[in-house]
Amino acid sequence: MKIAVVAIGRLPRSPETELVKLYAERATASGRALGLGPVEVIEVESRKPGKAAEAEALRSHLADSHVVACDERGKARPSRAFAEEIGALRDRGVRRLVFVIGGADGLDAELVKAAQGTLAFGPQTWPHAMARAMLTEQIYRAVSILAGSPYHRD
Repeated sequence: MKIAVVAIGRLPRSPETELVKLYAERATASGRALGLGPVEVIEVESRKPGKAAEAEALRSHLADSHVVACDERGKARPSRAFAEEIGALRDRGVRRLVFVIGGADGLDAELVKAAQGTLAFGPQTWPHAMARAMLTEQIYRAVSILAGSPYHRD
């Protein structure tokens, strides 16, 4: 199952950007044997401001995918449960899993409503770059859990 993080905006070169790249590469390498990956990060630019315009720009990257909207009102879950959900989607035959991150004002409500799932990073507000880094790390952690690696400790 391919996994993508599709996000509004391009991140400048920064430590967070390097973390995103590192964890996506690790998840891709570790996931091959498990039928997971590659893990890719797709940065999307919207030609117009606002949630509706951003949603329109994102939609072309969501076709034929199981979509999880990253949203502050979404479902927070422990790492092991997150991993189990990814494994279950893979086992059900989902070919592409997409986590979508909106712009500074979040995702359009209709896009969130149309998603098959939601994900929250807790009640705090996180900078956009940190949200991407945390998400790719959790994807890598999920792959590690599914592989039985000692990376994750309960």
